[in-house]
Amino acid sequence: MNQPPPKKIIIIGPAWPLRGGLASFDERLCRQFSREGFDASIYTFSLQYPDFLFPGTTQYSTDPAPDDVNIKVCINSINPLNWIKVGNQLKQLKPELIIVRYWLPLMGPCLGSILRIAKSNRFTRVVCIADNVIPHEKRPGDRPFTKYFVEPIDAFVTMSEKVMKDLVSFTNKPAKQVVHPLYDNFGEGISKAEARKKLSIPENEKIILFFGFIRKYKGLDLLLEAMNDERIRKSGIKLLIAGEFYEKREEYDALINQFNISSQLILRTDFIADSEVRYYLSAADFVIQPYRNATQSGVTPLAYHFEKPMLVTNVGGLPDLVPDGKVGIVTEPNATAIATGILSLYESGADHFLPNLKEEKKKYSWNKLSETILQLAGDSFK
Repeated sequence: MNQPPPKKIIIIGPAWPLRGGLASFDERLCRQFSREGFDASIYTFSLQYPDFLFPGTTQYSTDPAPDDVNIKVCINSINPLNWIKVGNQLKQLKPELIIVRYWLPLMGPCLGSILRIAKSNRFTRVVCIADNVIPHEKRPGDRPFTKYFVEPIDAFVTMSEKVMKDLVSFTNKPAKQVVHPLYDNFGEGISKAEARKKLSIPENEKIILFFGFIRKYKGLDLLLEAMNDERIRKSGIKLLIAGEFYEKREEYDALINQFNISSQLILRTDFIADSEVRYYLSAADFVIQPYRNATQSGVTPLAYHFEKPMLVTNVGGLPDLVPDGKVGIVTEPNATAIATGILSLYESGADHFLPNLKEEKKKYSWNKLSETILQLAGDSFK
């Protein structure tokens, strides 16, 4: 007896040749659905942002294309004729499910138009993974763009309570919250000594890590001020900053000079390729997230994967992800509190947090996310 063909699932969002956390996430999610027996693929952007809107040096990865993920590079975020073309392709392809990422209202017109056309086949269901509904940096048009995007969506997944609350101001469609799964696609951790040798950084220093794109809301300025705290200076702790500036570097250089802390810093402020991520996480004693505001953070599940205790500030969904005193320290978002928290991490020691880290990370499974998406997709996936 012939088996029916596997159901088609298409993810719309960043993927190779684009780089960054969203691309890594979408590729990992596609692998998950493929492992579960679906015909899974990704529709990504041939043009994601015009260059004048992109804050980094390049949008594109230097890593080779993944050989286990089917990626179609076809969406132009600013060309309405392209939206019609892609929408019609999806309409005719008739996937059972489209999963669309939403992280920036700028994408609302493009994605909302594609989905309207695709859904006119009266067959395809659409589930949105909403990373942000109200963005960190507000711009004109945010609200109408998001309202336009939301209309063709059938259901939503969020990864923080903050985004869930923001979503309610736009729609009452079905929505479920899940924790951000572990970034387990960067390989396993290696010894601290081996990682530091690879990165040419001192083997026996106390080293904390700030990881990821540098943007105002992530609070690196607060962490630099914390490094100027006399207690931190006396401790000999050094800060490894690994990530690309997504805003003017000069403001941070001015703070470094003002505080005279350059000798306490290790700056690796080019983009960190996926193949290099494990070295930075393995090299650190602790991961510091001094955010001014947040929804969720991709750095948190990364730290869980590499079993690194964290410091987070008590903003957005971060305290829910990092139980205070168990897998790390939660502080107020100011320099003095952050400095005190860093010292508390060292006083407790990494081994103090390790058993709870190992236990807590079990919650962060990709299977939980895929299961939630399929539940929201409706009866045909039960």
